[in-house]
Amino acid sequence: MKALLTFLPLFRQRAVGLLFALGLSLVTLIAGVSLLGTSGWFITATALTTAGLGFNLFVPSAMVRGLSFVRILARYGERLIGHNATLRLLSDLRGWLFARLFPRLPLPDRSLRHGDLVSRMTADIDALDTAFLVALGPLAAALFVGVAMTSILALFLPGAALPYGTAFALAGLAVPAIMVFSGRKAGRDSVQARADLRMAVLDGVNGHADLAVLGTLGSAAERFEALGEQASHLHLRLGAITSLGGFAVQLLAAGALVATLWAGLMALEQGQVGGPLMAGLLLAVLGSFEVTSLIVRSSSKATQAMAAAERLAALAELPPAIVEPALPVAVPVPAAITFDNVTFGYAGLPPVLDALSFAVAPGERVAIVGPSGSGKTTLLRLLLRFADPQAGTIRVGEVALPLIGSDALYAHMALLSQDSPVFIDTIRNNLLIGRADASEDDLWAALGKAQLDGHVKSLPAGLDTIVGEAGRTLSAGQARRMCLARALLSNAPVLLLDEPTNALDRDTEVAFFKVLASASEGRTVIMATHANIPDGTVDRVLRLEGGRLD
Repeated sequence: MKALLTFLPLFRQRAVGLLFALGLSLVTLIAGVSLLGTSGWFITATALTTAGLGFNLFVPSAMVRGLSFVRILARYGERLIGHNATLRLLSDLRGWLFARLFPRLPLPDRSLRHGDLVSRMTADIDALDTAFLVALGPLAAALFVGVAMTSILALFLPGAALPYGTAFALAGLAVPAIMVFSGRKAGRDSVQARADLRMAVLDGVNGHADLAVLGTLGSAAERFEALGEQASHLHLRLGAITSLGGFAVQLLAAGALVATLWAGLMALEQGQVGGPLMAGLLLAVLGSFEVTSLIVRSSSKATQAMAAAERLAALAELPPAIVEPALPVAVPVPAAITFDNVTFGYAGLPPVLDALSFAVAPGERVAIVGPSGSGKTTLLRLLLRFADPQAGTIRVGEVALPLIGSDALYAHMALLSQDSPVFIDTIRNNLLIGRADASEDDLWAALGKAQLDGHVKSLPAGLDTIVGEAGRTLSAGQARRMCLARALLSNAPVLLLDEPTNALDRDTEVAFFKVLASASEGRTVIMATHANIPDGTVDRVLRLEGGRLD
């Protein structure tokens, strides 16, 4: 429950919509209980009319019709407004998580696998919608209905008020509390089991080729099956707790109904209450327990929502990868980039970079080559300050990198990596990621530099053409040039390229390097690659091996 309080400010932002939905749910419940009570009174009174009693049929029949319409409209409005507010709340939660996650990238906790992150950012966020839709809202409604019904019984049938109030409190508060307490561990384990299952799926999809080559598809399938059985077992356990809770609520509802009937018969015998009113009160008592049944059904989801909140809070509380400067210094332009005796290594491993020193002049294009694992990508990560070196200094001009704010640094350096994605969106929106305020002329200029403008102009929708997932409607070379155009659009004076031609055939690779040579004119370029670079692409080639430059 404590973890859920972390998200209280986000709930407050949607308080108007959530409270409006709560109000409509109360109207729905009150209309439903009133409809049952009025119907019971109406039917009983109508039956007694045949015995010679005078009865006005028009008022109760109009009440039945009116309450039916009120219940239908209130239920529709509650679903519409409640789900709208909840979906907006989920959007706020995702924004909150991403805002806290970005400063922590790369995550220092290596126990968090990629699949676990995906699970936390999707399923765990979605699980929090139960905090209102099936937990807080019904609980508030139950308290209101229980107090109101107890007061009505105290007024018309005093003998039934205490047993009804006791049974309703047990059904609406005690039983769900016991369910949450007993299902807390199962809910936490269920969330973790489903996260493990998602990780296994992601690992299996990404590593299918390796698993097939190594002949381990069978063992991977067996592990997946075991994880599935574990998740199913925990789900059944939560279902059993829910069933027992539902059974307890039905017993309490039956007890309240019997107590009300007994008190009503005693009052009827003594002439303190009429038959139609007693029948109406009995049906109203029965209808009031509808909200307690909803709370019970949602208790298992509430335990999972709390577990999801704990996982998200733990992710948001991880220490940041770097510490932002208290008083950021402006990035000098133009300025050389200098590595001065830089040493860096990952935890528990030998240094990747060992007392590395070199400088890149403003406007110079430098390629850093070397075998896989030599530290080329690490060098670029340090430049973007995804991590800080354990020794030595990286400077832009005379300013040490830790003195520059991340926003200013990212505006100064644009990255084109081997994993730079093309999103399922228009070409225009893919490019605007590089600079959101770019004009259409700027977009065409960037495409022209990347030598992609001719292809885009040939498309019927031009810049508004939708590209497929991961740029599959583009050739591999066109997708790379699209990402290059996006980097060029940023106007960053420094371009960082990490294996930009990875997975391209040689002809496409050479074509890309030719485009890069002309498109990067006037900018500083630092490119990490293992490719054979054509003459004229860069001004200097440095070989990195063993953490040092040859």
